[in-house]
Amino acid sequence: MKAGFLKGTICNPGPRKSMSKLLYIRLALFLPEVVWASLGAAWIQGVECDRTVVNGIIATVVVSWIIIASTVITIIIVFDPLGGKMAPYSSAGPSHLDSHDSSQLFNGLKTAATSVWETRVKLLCCCIGEDDHTRVAFSSTAELFSTYFSDTDLVPSDIAAGLTLLHQQQDNIRDKQEPAEVISHSSGTSQEADLDAELENCHHYMQFAAAAYGWPLYIYRNPFTGFCKIGGDCCRSRTTEYELVGGDQLNCHFGSILQTTGLQYRDFIHISFHDKVYELPFLVALDHRKESVVVAVRGTMSLQDILTDLSAESETLDLGCELQDCVAHKGISQAARYVYRRLINDGILSQAFSVAPEYRLVLVGHSLGAGAAALLALMLKNTYPHIRCYAFSPPRGLLSKSLYEYSKSFIVSLVLGKDVIPRLSVTNLEDLKKRILRVIAHCNKPKYKILLHGCWYELFGGDPDNFPTELDGVNQENLTQPLLGEQSLLTHSSPAYNGSDDSPLHSPSKYPALYPPGRIIHLEEKGPSGRLCCSAAQYSARWSHESEFSRILIGPKMLTDHMPDILMRALDHLVSDRAACVSCPAQGASHVDMV
Repeated sequence: MKAGFLKGTICNPGPRKSMSKLLYIRLALFLPEVVWASLGAAWIQGVECDRTVVNGIIATVVVSWIIIASTVITIIIVFDPLGGKMAPYSSAGPSHLDSHDSSQLFNGLKTAATSVWETRVKLLCCCIGEDDHTRVAFSSTAELFSTYFSDTDLVPSDIAAGLTLLHQQQDNIRDKQEPAEVISHSSGTSQEADLDAELENCHHYMQFAAAAYGWPLYIYRNPFTGFCKIGGDCCRSRTTEYELVGGDQLNCHFGSILQTTGLQYRDFIHISFHDKVYELPFLVALDHRKESVVVAVRGTMSLQDILTDLSAESETLDLGCELQDCVAHKGISQAARYVYRRLINDGILSQAFSVAPEYRLVLVGHSLGAGAAALLALMLKNTYPHIRCYAFSPPRGLLSKSLYEYSKSFIVSLVLGKDVIPRLSVTNLEDLKKRILRVIAHCNKPKYKILLHGCWYELFGGDPDNFPTELDGVNQENLTQPLLGEQSLLTHSSPAYNGSDDSPLHSPSKYPALYPPGRIIHLEEKGPSGRLCCSAAQYSARWSHESEFSRILIGPKMLTDHMPDILMRALDHLVSDRAACVSCPAQGASHVDMV
């Protein structure tokens, strides 16, 4: 079976055509393995042998059950039950069907695919219960996945190989590019001053965005001393102090919030860690240093939050202003509306401004919380004209073009390096899929060689010129061939291969092009990006245009650059370096480049 697996290439599965039969045979052999593991579990309970032997047998039985359970779960999640139903039609293709039959067939396949994905999502999120919001989120998530994968025949290892090739191709193109020229602007001094001021604000308010995550992030950032510092709050009752703060489900969170922000308990107006689909935790505090009322919304930290993220359809926002095309990400706008109702209807903001009426309202958040804070700022703009929002690593697929332009006057977004989330939108994912299909269609190397070479490249680097894509421009017609097209009706008609924009994900009503909020500060690591190096990195900052985030970049730090602790560390280094370099404005000015 291993020898068969190594034959052929991604686009040439012919030499592996017997693999499917062998896999079904191997799957059938799991039945006696289950029986054998069950007998072993029953026998071990009454056996009287040497303790070492018994422990060895128990370990063997446990490992057997783990392997069996993992295999069953993988099959349920990965196996596509529609493959066999589509095979009889694949050779004929859609052209052999009349319009009515074709439409009926594709609608049936789409409904079935959505149902399969909904079952998978419910299985993965079986522990969160169900209510109306959860059911809606299940349906939205299933439709997104079924639509995204409907016109391809990719398996997880194909995607991994494609991402590996894309990363090497991307580095190869970057290395061949000439260094960009630094353009001096007449208003460079004012831009530099504005950048310095906003970086200082970001550095300050990022503490609140991190505090909204509660004790898990604090313990993660302080693994040796964190529990000692907040353990007292977890173990002893502080009912008298807690009564001064509105909220729910505080537990150990309050101690970590106090440690992260440096505020006193009396500075907090409300803290809520209530967490459901479309309902995010948040806190409201008085920041006397900046004379502001701070609302911090928590980012993604639970399955409920992930379902909120994946409800990626767009919906209209009623902002009471004369803007056209006011649409936003559905799941995040629902979460922002929840926080809005709590702040306004429950009188939380009224209470805060009754204590400090001269303070300004500032909204902050990281990741999902950044998107919710940005939409919340749009909702509150008419009531609080001087509102400010700092969105740390916000998702790209958030606002329509008109709302993006409108938000520039009061929202600042901060993005670190190759962070994938500020580049993540439905349209960017569709672009990524086409790039994956294109690069693997150009590759004539076996998949195992691509993955092994890719692992080495990700860990230790290397020469991107050696990435295994050997088909030259003469073979461009290969790009129009289906990836594994002999087995998939939907792949035969895939627009991902012919370069058209007729993909279901390009539906302007459900998945329009969306943009990140506000003006964008981009932090970039100076010099080559380290892989296994733990030395302190140096960063530069500049104002960037949203178009710089219109394509997903592949790299080892595309996920770690999104972590709040990494972002905080980068801000710490950058602000301290810039403060130390106040006396050398020429060097500082080189970091500013308005696009």
